[in-house]
Amino acid sequence: MEGALTFQDIFKSSFLQSGGLMQSVTGQTLLRAGAYLMLSLLLGLLIGWLYRRTYAGVVYSRAFATALVGMTVITCAIIVTIQTNAVLSLGMVGALSIVRYRTAVKDPMDLLYLFWCVASGIATGAGMFWVAVFAFAVLAVTLLVAKRVRSPRDEMYILLMHYQGGQAEDALAGAMGANRYRVRSKTVREGATELAVEVRVRKNDTSFVDRLKEAPGVEDASLVYYSGDWAD
Repeated sequence: MEGALTFQDIFKSSFLQSGGLMQSVTGQTLLRAGAYLMLSLLLGLLIGWLYRRTYAGVVYSRAFATALVGMTVITCAIIVTIQTNAVLSLGMVGALSIVRYRTAVKDPMDLLYLFWCVASGIATGAGMFWVAVFAFAVLAVTLLVAKRVRSPRDEMYILLMHYQGGQAEDALAGAMGANRYRVRSKTVREGATELAVEVRVRKNDTSFVDRLKEAPGVEDASLVYYSGDWAD
């Protein structure tokens, strides 16, 4: 049918209207891009601060918190770059499709923060800053409330003890008292045994470690904080 527009015609029209690969840079364009980048930086800093406040792991990673800020700004810069140029946006999609990330994310909360930063960068770069602010408010309240309502009885620890003989295992049940525990590993060596126990500490009461140390045959006992979940 004559006169029908094809995808090629639409693409050429978009290419010509966008000025090809190069566009004239005006003061208004620079001001808008700078404002978007500064807003994304502010959001990234707030997300990094919230990550530190709600972190429940063993070792806090300052590098990961810094990466959250950088990821928000970089995502915003990409969106600002490609939003007015159809040709450049297609090329950017092709370039990003070949990127492969090999770093494994072990904590699901870290994955939440990563997607949060990407979403905030996209919303800010697209000029919908209010969406990023609203999402930050909702998630911040949710995470802070979830941290405050967490009971001290839910604190999990790993008890490591070395002992000789079989009396120490009998003393373990008596020393734990009301603290629920589960044996995770037991390594028997010549003349000594290593036992790893997952224990739920009630009201931060760690006096059972002192009782275990006095049990017959126990050489040492150490308690390490564990950020995993208890499975009944």
